[in-house]
Amino acid sequence: MDLFEEIVKLRNAGRRGALATIVHTNGSIPSYESSRMLVHEDGSIMGTIGGGCVEADVWAAAKEVMEKEVPRKLTFNLNNEASYDSGLICGGTLEVFVEPILPQPIVHLFGAGHISLALAKSADAAGFGVVVVDDREAFANRERFPMARQILTGYEDAFQSIVPNGSSYLVIATRGHRDDMRVLAWAVRTAARYVGMIGSKRKVLSVYQALEREGYRTEEFANVYAPIGLNIGALSPEEIAVSILAELIAVRRNASADLHKKFECRQALTAR
Repeated sequence: MDLFEEIVKLRNAGRRGALATIVHTNGSIPSYESSRMLVHEDGSIMGTIGGGCVEADVWAAAKEVMEKEVPRKLTFNLNNEASYDSGLICGGTLEVFVEPILPQPIVHLFGAGHISLALAKSADAAGFGVVVVDDREAFANRERFPMARQILTGYEDAFQSIVPNGSSYLVIATRGHRDDMRVLAWAVRTAARYVGMIGSKRKVLSVYQALEREGYRTEEFANVYAPIGLNIGALSPEEIAVSILAELIAVRRNASADLHKKFECRQALTAR
């Protein structure tokens, strides 16, 4: 299979990878400029940039690039050094650019009300794919959400058909506590990168406590962003959508901003 076809396949499957490309050469090297190697999450490779120690070093860098989601450029001097005594003593230099291959992040909106509508528009503009879930066809429809890649009208059906992964962002904003709790109970036991739930601190605590009585552990809520969104004093649906999108982007970009306010409700639970 062609490397670029494999990249499309990876992204469509929601998996990561890293692409290493020789971008500059000088002198004699065991490959040629624009040679490429694709490294998968499981460490398997496709293609080659020449083999030997250089390829091993690039493979290790690719794993780091996947983890940090930040590209790197590596320079190798193959000037008869003993460290490259693996068939690569060629007297040349090469530069290798290693870039992350990341699937499109998908935000799943559970609830199709005013906030979700505003968030769908802004998330789409920011490069997120959008999936909408609601049990009301009058709200969850193509006319209201023309940008959505998928619209599901039923929570149980959504739980069966959606398989969250490291590129999934789950936003819980249904019309009531009961549905929020149903969605959260499912969401915290998935591999989603982000789970956020709208509501006041009191509402969040009551949902956590109800789920604890059903057998959920306090630790299962440790990474839930609730109350959802950054604290920017948002009031209108559009402003709230901006606060949520900012939080999604911070998680997506591995931002160092302090997002620990999401733990306040969990800490309160632990202390009671």
